[in-house]
Amino acid sequence: MTVVAEEILRTFDALPNVEQLEIALEILRRLANFDFPPLIDEDLVLNAEELFLALDQQEADDE
Repeated sequence: MTVVAEEILRTFDALPNVEQLEIALEILRRLANFDFPPLIDEDLVLNAEELFLALDQQEADDE
C-alpha cells in the first residue's frame, strides 16, 4: 500500500463514525462501477479457509 493510501486510511480512522459511514458508502457506490474480473473457485476456497480459521481462532480466544 502506498504512503498516500495509508495516510487516507489514518485520516479516515480519525473521523467520527457518521462521517466514516458517509465516506464508506460513497466509496462503495464508486466501486459498483468497477469492472472486476470473475472470481475463480480457488480464490473462493482460499477466502473461505481464511474466514474459517479466523472464526476458529475467535472461538478459541472466547473459551
